[in-house]
Amino acid sequence: MSTAMDLSGQTALVTGAVKGIGAAIAKAFLEAGADVLVFDIAVPDASTSLAAYAGQLGRTIHYCQVDTSSRSAVRSALQACLRATDAGAVDILVNNTGISRVTPFLELTEADWDAMFNTNVKSVFHCCQAVLPSMLERGRGSIINIASELAYLGRARFVPYTASKGAILSLTRSLAREFAPAIRVNGIAPGPCDTDMLRAEISTSEQWESEIDLPLRRVAQPEEIAMTAVFLASGFATYYCGETLSPNGGALMR
Repeated sequence: MSTAMDLSGQTALVTGAVKGIGAAIAKAFLEAGADVLVFDIAVPDASTSLAAYAGQLGRTIHYCQVDTSSRSAVRSALQACLRATDAGAVDILVNNTGISRVTPFLELTEADWDAMFNTNVKSVFHCCQAVLPSMLERGRGSIINIASELAYLGRARFVPYTASKGAILSLTRSLAREFAPAIRVNGIAPGPCDTDMLRAEISTSEQWESEIDLPLRRVAQPEEIAMTAVFLASGFATYYCGETLSPNGGALMR
């Protein structure tokens, strides 16, 4: 049994990885020895692309622009990526695609609700269905779903977001029970993290103070969340099943 955070010889698919936590996870996987496929609806900026960095490490990274809320788009993109990289199959899937929106509950529309669940939850459904058959055929694989501490805590004016992240917690537990022992399914529920998404939600110094009103008195850096993903994908986490780890600076203690 491997007991190292070494992902050499494995191919990881990370969704929503053009920037933020997803990009940090992709970089950390490259550093751990994996080759990486990236699914994102956005096109990577050349200045932030990990392609050159991957080359320096002797690894490969392949971007595919895809709307992960579409079943057909996910399946087509997966086939195209695997052909382009000769990867054969995905060993690790990280479902990181997500959006957030600050809206008072009584002002929400059905379209707002559907957009949140299509992006945050349906993408997990489609990506898991796309990679699980080959994982089961080979008898191994790791799936990591990115939720949020707010799935536990809740937050005013974030109802669709917190509800969608709560759904991811339940998906993680149910998938873990259905596909163990061959496939390990776990989750990460990060606390506040220094990303474009968080900064788009904060417009005042008072709001920022509220975000860091936790024991560690700061928000996380994306790289700190990424190391949890490397751990869960590695040989150090072979007895984790249906667990959601929560690097949150002490915002939620269980």
